[in-house]
Amino acid sequence: MKFLIDTHCHTISSGHAYSTVIEIAKEAHNKGLEIVGITDHGPDMPGGPNVFHIFNQKVIPEKIYGVTILRGVEANIIDYNGKLDVSDEILSTLDVVIASLHNVCLNPGTKEENTQALLKAMKNKYVDIIGHPGNPIFPIDYETFVKGAKETSTLIEINNSSFLSSRVGSLENCIHVAKLCKENGVEIIVGSDSHIAFDVGRCEKAMEVLQKVEMPPNLIMNLSPEKFINYLKTKEKIRFLDSESTPKI
Repeated sequence: MKFLIDTHCHTISSGHAYSTVIEIAKEAHNKGLEIVGITDHGPDMPGGPNVFHIFNQKVIPEKIYGVTILRGVEANIIDYNGKLDVSDEILSTLDVVIASLHNVCLNPGTKEENTQALLKAMKNKYVDIIGHPGNPIFPIDYETFVKGAKETSTLIEINNSSFLSSRVGSLENCIHVAKLCKENGVEIIVGSDSHIAFDVGRCEKAMEVLQKVEMPPNLIMNLSPEKFINYLKTKEKIRFLDSESTPKI
């Protein structure tokens, strides 16, 4: 399998990452990627950017080094009702939105509270992806979560970084999530969660998970840029519906 998309990349603007947009685009080009997402953390992450920085991504070219650049965010879920730290007004201007639980932004709750937080976040029409749901710090009801993703047409991320240096103990949870996605026909997307350009497109551990569960290629978004762009159209992303229209805030 050749992955052509990486939707989860952080720049220096996240506060604890070490590369620029241009460096990420160049590395993506060098690795043969066609689409890369710039998804810096939302402002509630310690060291994260101001919301106006997130909004002003409209100045980033649509392509750099021939790679399509998605202007996005990894928004933080900040309560058990799925509230995000970026307003819908700004989310509506972006190409891709990941929503994630981070224990520096929300104290881990009960399994029911954590599951509710994800389910409510997925009901936000601007949310496209739930990031690293296998994090053992946030126990969830995985079957309910996967069914919620199917109902809301939300992609579930298999996060490669979770198997390297972040979120220790995620592997078995992610295998379980991947199996449930396969059983329920829920589409997944692999994200490198890169915090330095060299890790852009890095997905070997996530690929091992997908191979272990024999994930059907038709459920893996990273394989087809055309399919992924069509998905973004179904989510009514302005850039892909009407390039002449840019909302103001």
